[in-house]
Amino acid sequence: MTRATRRQFLVLAAGGTAALGGCGKRTRAGGSATSAAEIGALMPTFRRLQLLEPDIPGEDPVPAGYLTYPRRVVRVITRRPGTSGRTAKTMTPVWGPIPPGLGHNSYFDAVNADLGLPLDPSLQDGSDYQDKLSAALAARDVPDLLTVPTWVIDAIPRFGQAVKALFADLTEHLRGDAALSYPMLASLPTAAWQYSVWGGRLAAVPFPTTGPFPWALFYRKDRANLAGVASPTTIDELYHFGRELTDPARGVWAFGNVFNMVQMFFKCPGCKTGWRRRVGDGLEFKYETPEYREAVRFTARLYKDGLVHPDLVANREADSKQLFNSGKLIAFEDGLGAWRGMQSEQAKVTPGYDMQPIPLFSAIGGEPLAWGSAAPILYTFVRKGLGRDRTQELLGVLDWCGAPFGSYENELATYGVEGRHFTRDAEGTPIPTDLGRRELGGNSPFTLLGGRVPVEFGGSDVPHYVRDLLAYTRTTVRYLERDLFQGIKVELPASFSKALVQAEDQVSDLLRGRRPVSDLESIVRAWRLGGGDECRSFLERTLSSNAR
Repeated sequence: MTRATRRQFLVLAAGGTAALGGCGKRTRAGGSATSAAEIGALMPTFRRLQLLEPDIPGEDPVPAGYLTYPRRVVRVITRRPGTSGRTAKTMTPVWGPIPPGLGHNSYFDAVNADLGLPLDPSLQDGSDYQDKLSAALAARDVPDLLTVPTWVIDAIPRFGQAVKALFADLTEHLRGDAALSYPMLASLPTAAWQYSVWGGRLAAVPFPTTGPFPWALFYRKDRANLAGVASPTTIDELYHFGRELTDPARGVWAFGNVFNMVQMFFKCPGCKTGWRRRVGDGLEFKYETPEYREAVRFTARLYKDGLVHPDLVANREADSKQLFNSGKLIAFEDGLGAWRGMQSEQAKVTPGYDMQPIPLFSAIGGEPLAWGSAAPILYTFVRKGLGRDRTQELLGVLDWCGAPFGSYENELATYGVEGRHFTRDAEGTPIPTDLGRRELGGNSPFTLLGGRVPVEFGGSDVPHYVRDLLAYTRTTVRYLERDLFQGIKVELPASFSKALVQAEDQVSDLLRGRRPVSDLESIVRAWRLGGGDECRSFLERTLSSNAR
């Protein structure tokens, strides 16, 4: 799965429009906050489910690691969830080729046979999923099961109102011990369920994130090693890393987009897009801090000195991955979720290809600071008005889709049928066949319907990946920024979301030399007037009311 675009990520973090109130009650379009106490009363009972002893044990928020794929899998669903025989329509995003539809796809047939009812998937291109979803919500025409990425949810105005109008209240089915009827769902982390509350009710099944970090700074370790350049450990070393590895005559530049990581190096706050407690009283946003100004100046220098690939100078949404894979740029920021797929695919075509994250460091002294969140990647909603029996049947389908690593159900949903959609290499790792690639498409469609316990696993295609990833994660998690709003479901005011996107667009121009760095102060003033100060007041009231 690819990450959201930079703009989508900003809106993801900013939140959508709903209402203000300590108990999730609607008041006005100035933001909403559901208290930690109320959310706690809605949570499903947690019951751990782990089929295989991991090679590297996990400890929340670090996932468990498996160095190889299991040679044998086991069934965990003892009774098929489908009882009615009625077709259920679903809608999920796909990143990559769209596979053939129901009636022309033996992978769909195999999954549906195991479910005991036919799912009819509507698979939509993930790059324009927001437009498709907006149209469906406006027409009030939603499928029985609808999967929505977090960044899409928060980009749609009044999404909270759509949840109330169009989707089922799942509270009675999942709160407390009721969740134990769905053991796969009951095994999902409580931290993920805390985000699944809208309007004081459980409204969706979460797909937990595999790690808390939104960004890592990846570099081509193989290329850097050839040039004799070490991974930087200070901000000055990062600049000289860029100097050493930029060679326009060979069409190579050191950096793609790196500004989010530079902000982390300078220890800019990242909580709820950039808030922290101000010395004395109240809250301040990252724009208002000296750390942010230093991060802006440093990044603007990278652009000014020609260390950023010109494609990324001209268009911040240019394809960094393609440039990185081809060796045209050496370092760029992306989510950790990009690592496995890129390493696996590129190692097949580029001998020695080695993609690694640069360890986090502090540019201003003291320990580093890591941004992070337990927010799920996706949510799946059940259509309202289906009745108790049908709703429970569909929750059973989501339970099946959430079967854990090491289960037959997980393997079937992820890879299809052995011998038809995949074979195994000498170590037992599933290898897709041509039919499997065609019928499963860009990503296995059924794996996105139900959340699952996050794990990381390796194979012959990525022999060092799991150890490298978990070593990075275990080190970096020590520096996670404290979440001021832990346990509180916060949706930020719509005005703030708009003001943030406008300010980030202007800062992007500033970094690229299209505006002077001195314009930062006027950008911040406009941001405050456009929604920043309103959001500050809302968040300060939220913290005050939850402290009582």
